[in-house]
Amino acid sequence: MLFLILASIGVGYYFAVTKDTALQPEKLLLNEQTVVIYDRYGDSLKNVSTFTNNQTVKIEEIPREMQLAVISTEDKRFYKHNGFDVRRIARAALNNVKAKAFKEGASTISQQLIKNTHLTQEKTVKRKLKEWKLTRKLEHKYTKQEILEKYLNTIYFGHSCFGIRAAAEFYFGKTPSELTLADSAILAGLIKSPNNYSPFKHPENCQKRKAIVLSLMQKNGYIHDTEKETALHSPLPTAPPNTKSNNGFLTFVFDELGDVAAKHHLRLGGSIEIFTDFDPTLQERINGVCPTDLTCDKTIFVLDATSRLFKACYSTVGNVNRLPGSLIKPLLVYAPAIEEDVISPATPILDEKVNYGGYSPENYNGKYHGYVSARECLAYSLNIPAVKVLQSVGIDKSVDYLEKMGLQVEKDDRSLALALGGMKNGFPLRDILSAYATLQNGGTWQECGFISKIRVNGINVYEINTDKKRIFSEDTAYLTTDMLKTAAKEGTAKKLRPLSFDIAAKTGTVGNEKGNTDAYALSYTTRDIAAVWLGNADNTLIEHTGGGLPCSLLYSVNEILFEDYQTKNMTIASFSRPNGVGEYALDKTSYYDTHNILLADDAAPQSYRICELFKKDNSPTKKSDFFSNPSILPPTLQVENGKVIIMLDKHSPTIYKYKIERSDYATHTTIYEGEYLPQFVDDTVLFDKRYVYTVTPIYNTTYGTPITLPTVHVGQNTQDDAIIQKEWWQY
Repeated sequence: MLFLILASIGVGYYFAVTKDTALQPEKLLLNEQTVVIYDRYGDSLKNVSTFTNNQTVKIEEIPREMQLAVISTEDKRFYKHNGFDVRRIARAALNNVKAKAFKEGASTISQQLIKNTHLTQEKTVKRKLKEWKLTRKLEHKYTKQEILEKYLNTIYFGHSCFGIRAAAEFYFGKTPSELTLADSAILAGLIKSPNNYSPFKHPENCQKRKAIVLSLMQKNGYIHDTEKETALHSPLPTAPPNTKSNNGFLTFVFDELGDVAAKHHLRLGGSIEIFTDFDPTLQERINGVCPTDLTCDKTIFVLDATSRLFKACYSTVGNVNRLPGSLIKPLLVYAPAIEEDVISPATPILDEKVNYGGYSPENYNGKYHGYVSARECLAYSLNIPAVKVLQSVGIDKSVDYLEKMGLQVEKDDRSLALALGGMKNGFPLRDILSAYATLQNGGTWQECGFISKIRVNGINVYEINTDKKRIFSEDTAYLTTDMLKTAAKEGTAKKLRPLSFDIAAKTGTVGNEKGNTDAYALSYTTRDIAAVWLGNADNTLIEHTGGGLPCSLLYSVNEILFEDYQTKNMTIASFSRPNGVGEYALDKTSYYDTHNILLADDAAPQSYRICELFKKDNSPTKKSDFFSNPSILPPTLQVENGKVIIMLDKHSPTIYKYKIERSDYATHTTIYEGEYLPQFVDDTVLFDKRYVYTVTPIYNTTYGTPITLPTVHVGQNTQDDAIIQKEWWQY
């Protein structure tokens, strides 16, 4: 009785839940509503139905190998069950119980077709009941071959390819009827996870998955050993045959769609709506930035600083990894060093030849510049100071900052060479751009992307994460940005100097003794982050450096953005200095002569001051008394032909006046008081007499501490005279 009651309740619940659930044949075909992409204005950008004139492929046009490859991997009992594989369901349930987790599914091809075209992403009993009802109706209405045909025409194969026709054309440049066994194994392997098994993004994973598909086909008796081995050793495609497909914004949208689907376990089927920040007018102008005779590969990105979404891009290579070169220095070296109070923009760093256990980095031009401020080291992209600073901060500590911004570094790459972008694989430019957005955003990292939201069958299934994560303090971000403003004014990115608004920039060049392989220019304002890369996908050499053509192209991109804002009556605001950063006047003489950072004397004239920014909690505290208490290094004495020559030290300030006094133990005489003289000759001395000279520096009316020089004996070669000749203070 209890069983009958429960059964009745279950049946009643089933009919109540599924009463309005109906099979809709039109959803089993691709149409203009299959995938719709919206721009920032809410207008439809493009849909899948425009990819080919006739998307649907009849099952007779699909090779038997392709059909069997899919059946072997997705549903080996496809022709034996009525939509539900009971044996597979029981086995999967048992395995999940043993694993104490849901690790194995049991959906048939029929169930997958229904889930992809008719149902939402939710995992509930209601959705499962609807799936059962619709699968039964599907099996009653269509033959197995018709179901397989509809499945292959609607399944997502990655890289914007919905359906077998688009996939065959994109991956191999073929029609479905031309697919080989090797091709079929690759495509069948993609169904499980198009993002992870793409031959263009993860060739190693693709090859392993291909081998699994071929082994399953052999196990099921569909192919022989020789066929398997031949297909297994057939090379993977290395790039889409139609390279034009890489140029547009859509390439990156669908790449991200695959990443999002894999990460969030989304099924890509049914009616898919993708929302972006795409700016069609800006994109059209960006497309025309590069010269038509530029033969190398190129990439241009523009990221909106407010939405953290890309609004335009152009690329001939897609989202590939490249070595970053000096583009990594602000993120890995200088910002972490400022955050850790290891340096300030004013810190003097000795640019010299170095050797760290056999690693001897060199500057780009092979020159060394002595002591250079950290600001200038970054602005002019000097290599040796960057390596020195990284060593001071610590490689692991600096890498921690980098990885918090989404740039993962392999263990084998953790060396001092990382300061110059030395690593095995590098990063995609879009990820570097996203990391720079952290500096632009006051030290706060936020996810950046091409897609803001995804809706499947009218239900929101994804929205970009808007959570913020503090990486650097606001003070550190501002100081690093201000240093990069110097790079745009007078450093390696000085081609941006004519722009009339606040802009921070960095360039980078990667190469070897034979020439350059990559050239970058990146900039950011309070509104946008933009970047340009020139290189070649096959690593053939280019003649460009980051500060050359890439910087010129970046200038054009920023001009376009500025003009667009002007037409909208908008401005590009300057970077706002946080309360924790202050400007301090430093003593110029101490800074350049002894490389010490001292606050300027209150009495110092303007020409003897240099101004620099510091974090207030890491600012200089000692003050120079260079003018309130004038002082000099001891002058030297020399006797020649009965004359006494007094020579001021080369660092003696020319702004001082000097008073020279002479004493012979009987008289005390001022023999000179006036402006700076490099040397003073006293030709009024008498033979065989001893004299003592005193030199006093004077600034305005302030007299410094007098310096008494050693006794000089004119006319005799005494020990005193020998000391004078050989610089007395060395004794």
